Amino acid sequence: MGRVIASCGVCMMFAATASAHVFPKHQDPGAGASVSAPKEVRIQFDGPLEPAFSTLTVTDGNGKDVEAAKSAVDAAHPDVMSVALPSLTPGHYAVHWAAVAADGHRTHGDYTFEVK
Repeated sequence: MGRVIASCGVCMMFAATASAHVFPKHQDPGAGASVSAPKEVRIQFDGPLEPAFSTLTVTDGNGKDVEAAKSAVDAAHPDVMSVALPSLTPGHYAVHWAAVAADGHRTHGDYTFEVK
C-alpha cells in the first residue's frame, strides 16, 4: 500500500510540473520603477517560452504602442523576452505581456513604469 501511495505522489509531482505556467521572474525596468528612458523592456520568466505565441508590448499614457520593433524571445535564453524602444519622453508607460509556456499554457499580465 505504501508503494502505491508513493507512486501516486511521484506521478502527481510530474503532472504538476508538466502543466506549469510561466510567470515573470525579473523585469527591466521593474514594476513601478522610475527610470531614465530605457532602450528596451526585458522580462525573464521562470521557464522557457514558445516564441511564436509570446508577446511583449509597451504603451504610453494615452494607450498608444511605442515599441520600436516586434518583441522577441532570446534564442540563447528561451526564458527571456524583450522589445526594443525608441527614445521615450518623460511620462507613464505600461508593459503588456502574454507568455506561452513550452507546454502550451498561456499567462498574461501588465505593469507600469515611469520615465523621468
